Amino acid sequence: LGVYNNMSLGLAISAMVALGVNMFAVTANVADAYRNAAGQAVRMGGQFLTPFGHALYGTPLMWVVALAPLAFIFFFSFRMDRMSAASARTTFFAFAAVMGASLSTLLLRYTGGSVVQVFFITAASFGALSLWGYTTSRSLSGMGSFLIMGVIGLLIASIVNLFLASSALQFAISCIGVLIFAGLTAYDTQKIKEMYVYGDYDTEAAGKASIFGALTLYLDFINMFQFLLQLFGMRSSNE
Repeated sequence: LGVYNNMSLGLAISAMVALGVNMFAVTANVADAYRNAAGQAVRMGGQFLTPFGHALYGTPLMWVVALAPLAFIFFFSFRMDRMSAASARTTFFAFAAVMGASLSTLLLRYTGGSVVQVFFITAASFGALSLWGYTTSRSLSGMGSFLIMGVIGLLIASIVNLFLASSALQFAISCIGVLIFAGLTAYDTQKIKEMYVYGDYDTEAAGKASIFGALTLYLDFINMFQFLLQLFGMRSSNE
């Protein structure tokens, strides 16, 4: 239960940060919009950007925001064993906040209604898959290597499509991505369950295990959400 509590709190933090950043990044009042050298108000996704929004999405700072979550993942990978449970929890929530800032761009690319709709679709799908992974008597361990190779393949295909800009390839990536992270949700849930059943943890180690499990399922949820949004999200007017 602690795993799901921490994961849910992480998702809530990401959502609040994404909404907060978006609130300060865009404006409906053209008088408050950032203006380029020609004096024209700058728009993105059909919305006027504020000076803050332009700095965040229209300058090299956008790469810092986009890549910062990856830096947290590497930090977790190398430091998790040496962190206390309290430090791990704080780092996870900081990561969730940074991820929220990174995900705020979705509110520019897609309509708010479709983002909410896809979020609930993801939540329902994730819940069903995680429940199945927890309750099934079938071992899912054989799926692990296949799914990890699938994630690597997705990453390579996504990089290639940055140059090809193929809508057909992007559609295929999104479909396969949903299937892979659906599988990972069930697989990771079972793995976390077994970790608790067969592990012998003291209070400190159990706290760290809870955060590690929350991070794993959080990433499964976020990736599934983004791929589903690419498939079913309604683009903003200028997208």
